[in-house]
Amino acid sequence: MAAPTLPVLQFPPELLLAAQDVRVAFFDVDGVLTDGGLFFSESGETLKRFNTLDGHGLKLLQKAGIVPAVVTGRDSAPLRVRLRALGVEHAIFGTEDKRPAAEQILATLGLTWAQAAAMGDDWPDLPVMRRCAFACAPANAQAEVLASAHHVTQARGGDGAAREFCDLLLMASGRYAALLADYCA
Repeated sequence: MAAPTLPVLQFPPELLLAAQDVRVAFFDVDGVLTDGGLFFSESGETLKRFNTLDGHGLKLLQKAGIVPAVVTGRDSAPLRVRLRALGVEHAIFGTEDKRPAAEQILATLGLTWAQAAAMGDDWPDLPVMRRCAFACAPANAQAEVLASAHHVTQARGGDGAAREFCDLLLMASGRYAALLADYCA
């Protein structure tokens, strides 16, 4: 019989403490769940590339009782298909004013900013990030966003940065080890 797989990830205790009460995690899309690049077909359809590590992280948050929510300035069919496949139920599309959109989701969930975390990469994300209990940015985020984040991921947006954020939230919630053990059983 194989020995149990133990978590190898480690985050500084102060980050885990700051994120331990998080019950909802807001995600931007372009530059966070994608690399920020946009591909346009000849017919004008927008195509995006999503990372499966990030997608699995969103699913793990749901298993841990943390609600993943998306607030994004763009809207596209591929994005809606991806979020539906991941079971993300709370999303607001096509808004440049992200704070009221996030407040709407908080009200729907009966949560407060003190129970929220956010990951963003550019100025439109700052009003949400600065109100949340915990803010995260991918390594390639804009300078003021990097300065506003409690944690900057090692990975770039669209290349596992959202998964790193999810893993941190899972560790802070105390659910990471149990989820890992379930997968290794």
